[in-house]
Amino acid sequence: MDRRTALGLMSSAPLTGIVSGISAAQQMGAPPDQPRELIPDGADMGSLFPDMERLVGRNQYPYSFLTNRFRSAEEYRKAGREVVLDALGYQPPRAPAAAQVVDRQDLGEFIREKVLFSTSADFRVPAYVHIPKGLKGRAPAIVDLHSHGGMFLFGKEKVIDFGGNHPVMTEYHQVNYGGRPTATALVRRGYVVITIDAFMFGERRLVMDADLKYGWDRSHYSVDDAKHLNEVCASKESTLAQSLMLAGMTWEGIVLWDDMRTVDYLISRPEVDPNRIGCVGISFGGYRSFFLAGMDDRISAACVVGFMSTVKPMARRHIDTHSWVHFVPTLHRYLDWPDIVAMRAPKPLLVLQCRRDGLFPLQGHAGIGREDSGDRCQGRRERSVYRSFLRRAASV
Repeated sequence: MDRRTALGLMSSAPLTGIVSGISAAQQMGAPPDQPRELIPDGADMGSLFPDMERLVGRNQYPYSFLTNRFRSAEEYRKAGREVVLDALGYQPPRAPAAAQVVDRQDLGEFIREKVLFSTSADFRVPAYVHIPKGLKGRAPAIVDLHSHGGMFLFGKEKVIDFGGNHPVMTEYHQVNYGGRPTATALVRRGYVVITIDAFMFGERRLVMDADLKYGWDRSHYSVDDAKHLNEVCASKESTLAQSLMLAGMTWEGIVLWDDMRTVDYLISRPEVDPNRIGCVGISFGGYRSFFLAGMDDRISAACVVGFMSTVKPMARRHIDTHSWVHFVPTLHRYLDWPDIVAMRAPKPLLVLQCRRDGLFPLQGHAGIGREDSGDRCQGRRERSVYRSFLRRAASV
C-alpha cells in the first residue's frame, strides 16, 4: 500500500473510538511532573547547567603535556598538532601564493602595500603589508591578527591607521586599541607587518540579498549602514558555523590555515628575516595568536592579549560571551586552550590578561578556584602547562 492510499483509508475510517479516547484522557488529565526544586543560578545554560558541568568536567585532556604520557617535547608537539588539525577539520592541499600587489603607497615613514594571495585553492585573501623605509637588510616581521569586537564590516583595517578612517573605525581604534592601531605602531618601530582579513570579516564578509542595495564599497556606508550590516553578519555566525560543519570543517580551521599560510607568504618577501617572525593579537586576535604560535614553529615570539583561560570554568557564565569561532567540536576531548600554546615552548610567549575582562572567568586565568576533577588550582594550570614544558624540554 502506498502513502496516498493509506492516507485516504485513514481519512474515511470511523473516528468514534479515537475521539472517545481523547476525551477520556482529557478528563483524567496527564500525570503531574516529577517534583524538582528550581534555584536561580545565573548560568548560560539555565536549568541544564548541572548536566553541562558534569559533561565538561569529564574532560581530562589526555594529550596535555601535564599527563606525562609524552617522552619528549617533540613527541608532544607532533601528537598535539595532529589532534588540533584533525579537530579543526581543514587541511587542504597547499597552493602557490600567486601574490599580486594591487596598490602601493609611499607614506613617508613606511610603504603600505595591498596584496592578494592564495592560502589554498579555496580562498584568495586580501592583506596589507607595511614595510619600514630605509631598511639595511632583512627586518623582523609581525603577523598582526585582528580582533572580532562585533565588527564584521572591517577586518585588517582594525589594526591600521589610514589617517582618514571610516567613522566606525575611528571609534573602534579608540575603544579597542587606545587610539594606536598596532600595525601602524609596529611598522614605525622597524617591523615589517602583515595583516589579513579573517574569514567572515572585512572583504570576506557576508552580504545578504536584502542588503545588496548598500553596495560593496564600505567607504560609502554611513554609521547607521555599518551598524545594520554588522548586526546582519552577527546574526549569521551560527549559519556559517553550521554550514562548515556540513562540510566537515570548522570556522577556526579556516582561520588558522589562512594565518599559517600568511607566514608562508611573509617569509617569501625579500624584506623579511625568516628567523625573526612574531605574532600578536587582542581578543579574537589573541585566540588566533595562541593557535598560530602553538601550531607553527616559524613564530619566534608571540603575544596573546585578552584571550587566555582554561575552559572548564567558562561553562557556567562565559559561553554566550563568545563567538561561534571559538567553539571547535571534539577539541577539548584532548586538549585545553593553554595546552595548545604550550606546544611552542620553550620559545618566548607573553600573555596579557586583565581581571576586569568580562569575557573570561577570573578563576580561569588568575590563580583562584578549583578544578572539578581535583584540588589543583584551575587558574594555575595554564602556567603549569608551559612551565612544565620548559623544565622538561630543557632536559631532553
